[in-house]
Amino acid sequence: MDIELLLKAAVMGVVEGLTEFLPISSTGHLILASSLLGFTGDKIKVFEIAIQTGAMLAVIWEYRARLWGTVRGLGHDPVAQRFALNVVIAFLPAAVFGLIFGSLIKQHLFNPVVVAAAFIVGGLIILWVERRHKRLYGERDLQGRRHARIETVDDITPWDALKVGLVQCAAMIPGTSRSGATIIGSVVFGFSRKAATEFSFYLGIPTLVGAGVYSLWKQRGLLEWSDLPMFSVGLLFAFVSAWLCIRWLIRYVSTHDFTIFAWYRIVFGAVVLLTAWTGWVAWRA
Repeated sequence: MDIELLLKAAVMGVVEGLTEFLPISSTGHLILASSLLGFTGDKIKVFEIAIQTGAMLAVIWEYRARLWGTVRGLGHDPVAQRFALNVVIAFLPAAVFGLIFGSLIKQHLFNPVVVAAAFIVGGLIILWVERRHKRLYGERDLQGRRHARIETVDDITPWDALKVGLVQCAAMIPGTSRSGATIIGSVVFGFSRKAATEFSFYLGIPTLVGAGVYSLWKQRGLLEWSDLPMFSVGLLFAFVSAWLCIRWLIRYVSTHDFTIFAWYRIVFGAVVLLTAWTGWVAWRA
C-alpha cells in the first residue's frame, strides 16, 4: 500500500470537502492542490470528480430528514412534488451543457492560469453583487429577511429554479465555483442568503453525484481495483470535511455576507498568477 499516495488522496479529500460549498471553487482548488502535490494525470482528473460524491453524501446525511420526507411525499404532497421538480429543472441545464461541452472544457480550460483568472473575475462579481445589495437594502438588513422574495426553498417557483440552473452552467469554467454561481445568482434573483445556500446544497446532489458516476463510467478503462483505497480515502475525507463545512456555513450566512470570500478569491488568484508569471511555482495542469 502506497502511504504517500493515500496521504495525497486525504489532502485532496479535505480540499474538496472544505471548498465544495463555499463560493471559492472546489474544482479550482483541486486543480491547484494536485499541481502542488504532483498528483496529476488522467486518472487523477477522474479522482477529483469522483470525490465530489463524498461531499454530496454529507449533504444527504445533514438533510436526510428533509430528503426522506420529500421521497415519501412525492405521491401526495404538493410541497414535496414542487421541491423535487425544482431540483430537477435546475439540474437539467448543467447536465445538457456538460454532455455537450464537458470534454472540450476539460481539455482546454483545466489549468492553473485559467483557474486563477476565474478566481479574480468571480471575486469581483461577488463584490459587485454585495455592494449592490447594500446600496439597495442597507447595512442594517444584512440577511434580506424583509425584502427577499424567496425566504425558504419551498417558496421557489419552477421559473426561479430554471434561472438558477442556467447560472450554474457558468461553473463549468474551472475556478468559477458552482456554489458561488448558484448562491450569488440566487441572491440577485431575490433569494434570501439562507434559501440560496440551502438550494445550492440540494442542487449539488444530482449535479455532482451525476458527474461523478458519469466520469467513473466513461473513464472506467483507466481504473483498476488497486485504485480503490485511494478513491475510498478521498471520499471519506471529503465527506467528513464537507459535513463540518455545511454546518458552519449555514450559521455563517445568518449573520454575514460573502465579501470575505470575494477578497480571498481575488488575493489567491493574484498570487497564483504572480507565481506562474515569475516561475516561482511550476504550476502543472
